[in-house]
Amino acid sequence: MARAKLPRSPSEGKAGPGGAPAGASAPEEPHGLSPLLPARGGGSVGSDVGQRVQVEFYVNENTFKERLKLFFIKNQRSSLRIRLFNFSLKLLTCLLYIVRVLMDDPALGIGCWGCPKQNYTFNESSSEINWAPILWVERKVALWAIQVLVAIISFLETMLLIYLSYKGNIWEQIFRVSFILEMINTLPFIITIFWPPLRNLFIPVFLNCWLAKHALENMINDFHRAILRSQSAMFNQVLILFCTLLCLVFTGTCGIQHLERAGDNLSLLTSFYFCIVTFSTVGYGDVTPKIWPSQLLVVIMICVALVVLPLQFEELVYLWMERQKSGGNYSRHRAQTEKHVILCVSSLKIDLLMDFLNEFYAHPRLQDYYVVILCPTEMDIQVRRVLQIPLWSQRVIYLQGSALKDQDLMRAKMDNGEACFILSSRNEVDRTAADHQTILRAWAVKDFAPNCPLYVQILKPENKFHVKFAEHVVCEEECKYAMLALNCICPATSTLITLLVHTSRGQEGQDSPEQWQRMYGRCSGNEVYHVRMGDSKFFREYEGKSFTYAAFHAHKKYGVCLIGLKREDNKSILLNPGPRHILAASDTCFYINITKEENSAFIFKQEEKQKRKGFAGQGLYEGSSRLPVHSIIASMGTVAMDLQNTECRPTQSSGGSGGSKLALPTENGSGSRRPSIAPVLEVADSSTLLPCDLLSDQSEDEMTPSDDEGLSVVEYVKGYPPNSPYIGSSPTLCHLLPVKAPFCCLRLDKGCKHNSYEDAKAYGFKNKLIIVSAETAGNGLYNFIVPLRAYYRPRRELNPIVLLLDNKPDHHFLEAICCFPMVYYMEGSVDNLDSLLQCGIIYADNLVVVDKESTMSAEEDYMADAKTIVNVQTMFRLFPSLSITTELTHPSNMRFMQFRAKDSYSLALSKLEKRERENGSNLAFMFRLPFAAGRVFSISMLDTLLYQSFVKDYMIPITRLLLGLDTTPGSGYLCAMKISEDDLWIRTYGRLFQKLCSSSAEIPIGIYRTQCHVFSTEPHDVRAQSQVSVSVEDCEDTQEAKGPWGARAGTGGGSTHGRHTAGSDPAEHPLLRRKSLPWARRLSRKGSRHAGKAAAEWISQQRLSLYRRSERQELSELVKNRMKHLGLPTTGYEDVANLTASDVMNRVNLGYLQDEMNDHQNTLSYVLINPPPDTRLEPNDIVYLIRSDPLAHVASSSQSRKNSCSNKLASCNPETRDETQL
Repeated sequence: MARAKLPRSPSEGKAGPGGAPAGASAPEEPHGLSPLLPARGGGSVGSDVGQRVQVEFYVNENTFKERLKLFFIKNQRSSLRIRLFNFSLKLLTCLLYIVRVLMDDPALGIGCWGCPKQNYTFNESSSEINWAPILWVERKVALWAIQVLVAIISFLETMLLIYLSYKGNIWEQIFRVSFILEMINTLPFIITIFWPPLRNLFIPVFLNCWLAKHALENMINDFHRAILRSQSAMFNQVLILFCTLLCLVFTGTCGIQHLERAGDNLSLLTSFYFCIVTFSTVGYGDVTPKIWPSQLLVVIMICVALVVLPLQFEELVYLWMERQKSGGNYSRHRAQTEKHVILCVSSLKIDLLMDFLNEFYAHPRLQDYYVVILCPTEMDIQVRRVLQIPLWSQRVIYLQGSALKDQDLMRAKMDNGEACFILSSRNEVDRTAADHQTILRAWAVKDFAPNCPLYVQILKPENKFHVKFAEHVVCEEECKYAMLALNCICPATSTLITLLVHTSRGQEGQDSPEQWQRMYGRCSGNEVYHVRMGDSKFFREYEGKSFTYAAFHAHKKYGVCLIGLKREDNKSILLNPGPRHILAASDTCFYINITKEENSAFIFKQEEKQKRKGFAGQGLYEGSSRLPVHSIIASMGTVAMDLQNTECRPTQSSGGSGGSKLALPTENGSGSRRPSIAPVLEVADSSTLLPCDLLSDQSEDEMTPSDDEGLSVVEYVKGYPPNSPYIGSSPTLCHLLPVKAPFCCLRLDKGCKHNSYEDAKAYGFKNKLIIVSAETAGNGLYNFIVPLRAYYRPRRELNPIVLLLDNKPDHHFLEAICCFPMVYYMEGSVDNLDSLLQCGIIYADNLVVVDKESTMSAEEDYMADAKTIVNVQTMFRLFPSLSITTELTHPSNMRFMQFRAKDSYSLALSKLEKRERENGSNLAFMFRLPFAAGRVFSISMLDTLLYQSFVKDYMIPITRLLLGLDTTPGSGYLCAMKISEDDLWIRTYGRLFQKLCSSSAEIPIGIYRTQCHVFSTEPHDVRAQSQVSVSVEDCEDTQEAKGPWGARAGTGGGSTHGRHTAGSDPAEHPLLRRKSLPWARRLSRKGSRHAGKAAAEWISQQRLSLYRRSERQELSELVKNRMKHLGLPTTGYEDVANLTASDVMNRVNLGYLQDEMNDHQNTLSYVLINPPPDTRLEPNDIVYLIRSDPLAHVASSSQSRKNSCSNKLASCNPETRDETQL
């Protein structure tokens, strides 16, 4: 009941405006005016202005009936007490009935109250029934008084509830079963007060057990309401079933016992025994009813049981099945004693579940955690089968419910959870709506359990700022586009990052007969770990030393790769802070290794033994007949670096390769010795530091344009993009246009008043194009452009970017990209040949095919990628020299990117993948050639990045730094450089590590290797001849096509895959045009030696080659005809027969390269993360580097930087070099 009063005004109680005293009654309002409204006009009405009137609310609740109804029915707590009292009364009546039965003995006489008693003996031969033992019982006065008192209380309570619940239909209340039973068990006792002879009348009080059951059900419902808990239907149904069985047995026991008073006079225990035997369908037959009333009661009870119990069991089974679907509850006791995390998803697929479980439980300290899945949809059949496996059934609990309901969050014990993972449904057609659902879930969890750490996955970058309160957030489109952009300049970046963020022990492929699979699988086990430097055995000895010194020596000694650190007083992680950074004991070091330091064993005795071997080798080396150093190292079985004297004198650098960091130094005297490498200094020397090659060379290039570019080139400026397309993007210093380009100039295929160019050829680009095919110009596409226009990319090596969009971009997106140089767009589709030709695909170096949102969901599982796979395969056939990177929805579909039905090597890889999956590998797909080569990518591979953050909270910041999404001042960036034939004097990866650390302070973290491979099953001799001829010619042409080492893949120098430089003629070094005739003659001579079957196979092979040649000519003619129809020049289109040697060596689009004369000679590429120091370098290796921030230490002038460069490059002068030391 609630009342409210209007607040009293300060003037109340004083005289009114009309002079009336405060206590005087206000005059009556004329014409029915409200007392709350001021009267208009003069006279007495105006005297009421300013007075207030008390108003009472809910006056109808003040009645006596409403008060009683509130107490007995509406109020949960008082109603619960009333029902508990009623339940106790019913149990008391049943107990009094049992007491009366035990005290009553029919043998002592039977009769009414005050009447003479008659003895009765049962006669089995007589068919007549004496009803007196059934109608009359012996009831003591005290027992009668108690029963009468209980009956009166029950009767009054029943009548009161009937009155309070009356709603106009009295007959509905009267004919209720509970009311009838109450009247049967209470009215006779009340009548016996006024008519004493009836005090011994039999009254079936045992029927009160059914009323007790009804009261118990109502009491349980009120109990759940009172304590504000969700009602457990399963518990209620089990309770109802148990009470029904108990009431049936109790009713049958008491009924048969009473009726058999006229028969064998069974005891209460014997009747109970009979009921149990009968209801259990055992039926011994030793106890049977003798008279027909008891037999009729048994029939009735059996019929009731056959009707009631199946219904109860059916309801119980239904609720059990529903509970299996919804998952029940996570118990409070378990939540307080065990640790658990919650996974919130809108729909749970088997791939998502297995990725999460495999990655989450890959960490040893998470083995005792429980995973509670909260999903609004019903459990999938495949998910149900997986969760029934004993490995997961004991640790994974599925709850069907919504994160927006507090009841479901309470069921999952969200407030006790260690973490909550909220994942978006990426397969939704409307990804924005999926993000909105994720945001609401994150808000709901934060509102319910503010102390539970949140790990949120968001799809669109513009929605990221809504969940910035979460501890860890991964934006899918940000990471995806940045990774695809780096794939164009640092090949296979997607594979590198994917392997780093997956948990692996490096055991994959170790049983394979292929050497590359064993090495690739071993290196894939490298992950990022952290350790406090003062507590580390790896880095403790380098306290007070420079970062590059510690990185090199830790890699040389322990094989670990130090990539970054974090100061104790700064939360920002710095990748390769450079040689000026001095390590402190409080620094947190981040390093790449197979396992963390705590799980590593250090065998120092063997190391000392190897050192002694090294000294013995040195003695051999100093003799007159010296052995090659690499032979001594190989015999030692360990890694040794030859360090020179730290004293260096600047000299004039020689021409040619003098501008390269890895240039071979000119030795003094004979060239029998292996060149040595400058040592890595403990403390940085300002005269030998270099990011000068980046800053000075770049500035020179910008200040003095080269001759081939001309003087009309627009100068670029460095700055931050003025317009960010969404909130929350990290500001990055980029190359920008001095003045924003008009929107009309961004259209590649249409001229405007500013220029008349209508195709890529007319623009005259010096570098090859990068084409991105996407459905819409989403805000995430902005993150594809920024890494390719970052300030540390030299201007002369920037590649033009063409956005091939299905839908026209909006002005908001164009406003964001119009400040970047050489960024264009055109409308078209990747499955339209005309669109591809117009956007300049024949002048492109890389094509990125982004997964379309409209095709991410399909009726049949895993069919979402069908259109993309077929389109990419078509482009591969039309433009075989193009490097294509494809994004797929499902990682398992990457096997179709290289599908050849009769290829034995593909079949072997498929078997290897299945075997690795059976062994429990999280990276079973890693040996698929498109993935290993970085030609295919799926964003679901990065889901583990969010899962790993639960154990490694630094993984997301490090990944964002590697991808260029965040630019922390002083932190380095990821780039790549290519090893040429001239650089093989370095020989090993460890020596390369030393060279880079000592010269340019760069940290190598891995190798992207491309090598020839034979996949065929043809006869051995023909295969060997083909392999040798092609391999030798490849090497020759590659050497001819090489320029100086200085061009790096990481900065866009030429092609990242080792093709000819961007400005060279595409038709240069025509391999097949120059070599086809001698090659064919050799093959003819080889074939003439064969006889019989071998000759027939050779002829068949040649016929197949001719057939494929004709097919390629047909495709070539198709492309040329379309170009002529569109008015495009055909001079740029390169026929398949004119592939250059570098193209042959680096055609790894889909894992295969089919040569015209040998369809089985192929190349494969793969990534080696942190390989051992003694790994031999090979031609065309591309080394991943973390280069220090060039703006971190720009204190000196441009001239001092140039002098620093000269000093560094001249440090290899042989005059200052001592004997090479092991």
